[in-house]
Amino acid sequence: MESATTEQPLAELQLPHLPLDSTDFAADPMRYILAARATHPWLATSDFGYVVHEYAAMKDLFRHEDGNMRVPLDGVADILDVRDTPWGRFMNEQVLNLHGPAHQQLRAIVAPMFTPRRANERRELMREKMRVLLDEWVPKGAFDFEEFASYYPISVMCALIGAPGEVIPKIRDSLEALGVALSMDPKTIPLFQRAMLLMDEFVIDLVARRRAGERTTAVADLLDALIEATGQGLMSERQLYDMLINLFVAGYDTSKNVMTLTMHALLQRPDVYAQCAEDLEYCKLVIEESLRYRSSTSLLRELTADVSYRDVLLPAGTLLWFTNPVIGRDPDAFPDPERFDPWRKDPNRHSAFGLGAHICLGQFIARAQIQEGFHLLAQRVRNPRQTGPVGYRPFMGAGGLKGLPIAFDPAPAG
Repeated sequence: MESATTEQPLAELQLPHLPLDSTDFAADPMRYILAARATHPWLATSDFGYVVHEYAAMKDLFRHEDGNMRVPLDGVADILDVRDTPWGRFMNEQVLNLHGPAHQQLRAIVAPMFTPRRANERRELMREKMRVLLDEWVPKGAFDFEEFASYYPISVMCALIGAPGEVIPKIRDSLEALGVALSMDPKTIPLFQRAMLLMDEFVIDLVARRRAGERTTAVADLLDALIEATGQGLMSERQLYDMLINLFVAGYDTSKNVMTLTMHALLQRPDVYAQCAEDLEYCKLVIEESLRYRSSTSLLRELTADVSYRDVLLPAGTLLWFTNPVIGRDPDAFPDPERFDPWRKDPNRHSAFGLGAHICLGQFIARAQIQEGFHLLAQRVRNPRQTGPVGYRPFMGAGGLKGLPIAFDPAPAG
């Protein structure tokens, strides 16, 4: 951070405005961001806080996360005036909203369950779940890819915690509703409030059944580990339930949206898609490039102290939105950023899973399931082509496509 003597107060800057909540922005955010950069190199305004749209500025500012910056999910509840509701309580108390020792303690409990080694041990489980879905969906010859992809991460997560498969349709609808909560749209409040109650009932019942001896497999799983940690006094009963809900919420939209965005990108690159079927290692490179090109989740932070950056004084209480879904296409950080190149060797790395103390715990699970799933998908769904228009989810929160109709040549299981 620079120690400037001529700091300009944030409120005095003449900044461009970005319509984060508009459908046009969700459809083509880079057009707006590149135009904004002509006025200011790294900062813009919005109706929901300030927007950081430069890769270097994002990395620099995230150095403050341990001390001068926090995840303000409780602030989102205040903006929507729902703090004193079940969803508002969840946003205030869940692990992502905590910071300092409280955050570190909860994160330390679950971190060993999400290491690269643990993720690799579950690859066969992931392949099994994708094979089941492909056997059901491929004979149709056409479907909404986003709908198809939505069942995959839920199937994997249910297997990881030993939940029965028949709950998937019910919790899928709830996770869809919870996924739009950060769009800041008051019209969605009844949807995600009801979804919160349903998810709460689901996890409480799941834990009770496990403690009563009901299980889908004899092998110890993630739920066993969380219940054991609760029994040891490392987390409360409420924290156990919230952690389970958070694992589903965090793992659903991101994986589903990334898979859909990847398919959308590869519909224009049939040679890249075809090679994903032939070579898993190449498919891994494709997924990483897709995460750079257009990922899913924007990052919201609140400054808890005054921060000086590039002669600008950012006061405590400032809300900062980081345009993470497209910041990997910053031309100052990624040469030829619009070129989709799985072999790219850039000096910088994408930040699709976040940065700092709250970097995504499930990133290795997410990577493994998308890699394995897409590799098998490309073998069975041949020559995909788009058959209708796509919609767009709100950019804020978990953005992505809303519907991706495709037709294809079905291929039998190998």
